[in-house]
Amino acid sequence: MTPHHRDLVLDVQGLGKTFHTRTDGAREVLRDVSFSIDRGACLAVVGESGSGKTTAARIVAGLETASAGTVTLDGGRAHGVQMVFQDPYGSLDPRQAIGSGLHELLKLHGVRRGADRRSRTTELLESVGLDERHAGQYPASLSGGQRQRVAIARALALDPALLILDEAVSALDVSVQAQVLNLLADIRTRTGISYLFVSHDLGVVRQVSDTCVVLHDGRVVESGPTARILDFPKEVYTRALVDAVPRPGWRPRRRTA
Repeated sequence: MTPHHRDLVLDVQGLGKTFHTRTDGAREVLRDVSFSIDRGACLAVVGESGSGKTTAARIVAGLETASAGTVTLDGGRAHGVQMVFQDPYGSLDPRQAIGSGLHELLKLHGVRRGADRRSRTTELLESVGLDERHAGQYPASLSGGQRQRVAIARALALDPALLILDEAVSALDVSVQAQVLNLLADIRTRTGISYLFVSHDLGVVRQVSDTCVVLHDGRVVESGPTARILDFPKEVYTRALVDAVPRPGWRPRRRTA
């Protein structure tokens, strides 16, 4: 199926980014990166630290400006994309109760009636597995998993077509990580939202994504269906990433003196 016949939420073509600093001069972090996401699908962008994956995500989110290429998002509609970061604490006001923060966000974006804001706040909290008790709490009193659920609720408040998740579960312990991943899967099934999932964790990528793009030194080295990429990688770099994932029963080799 060609891009012209697909229902694309995001289409990125020829993306490039060069940072200019006084000490290092020009540093190219992305070159000719292209990918797209169908409506309701999840694309993972994977690679080691420094591969350019977070820069690409920040450009899609409008937090960085591209040096080259185009980003077309869902017809360019407002609030079409929202982003959830690795550390949700940075996006939450520590002096503001969770419910109040959601109320304020909804008010800023045009929900005028207080009753509507209250019902929408309750709906958002319930959609991420929280309730009225959490609405009165402050970020510091929540667990890491609960804070990440609040960050997801805030991102969903504006009804985006695309949610970017930048290492959004990497700081959580395994059991909480599984709960949040299941939550994200449920939300996608229920709402038809699309995800751009940025991660270095191939186990997580296999669980959540339909397709993936592998970045290395700012370039796409491989892309396609996630199962094919991870089970039958064609490129040396991708094979190295897959081989580095610990297998069941894996133990580190003991070093002898």
